[in-house]
Amino acid sequence: MDRVFLFFTAIVLCGLGGVGGSIVGNAFGKTGLWVGGIVGGLAASSISSWIAAKAGWIPMSRRARTTVGTAIGFLLAATVAVNTLSTPVGPILSTILAGLGAVIGSGRKERDDD
Repeated sequence: MDRVFLFFTAIVLCGLGGVGGSIVGNAFGKTGLWVGGIVGGLAASSISSWIAAKAGWIPMSRRARTTVGTAIGFLLAATVAVNTLSTPVGPILSTILAGLGAVIGSGRKERDDD
């Protein structure tokens, strides 16, 4: 169940981080909008893994690699979102990649982690 919480936390936070960063970055023009969205999503990647470690969903020793996995997933999601802006489905569903990145980055669940 911990992996499910990690998955959904990464999806929600990376989505919100990307949107929030875009809103703030928009004040600096079109380039700021894109940069803000990416920076916001990457910051949310770190926050989601911190929450997962604090909640005990992942061991603290796996926090860094969970952050990296989430960040890679978010960057892939941002790529999909940019290429599917003509429909709201693509950008929304692309955040699933951030959740998958978090779960993959956190590694296999060991029996000792139960």
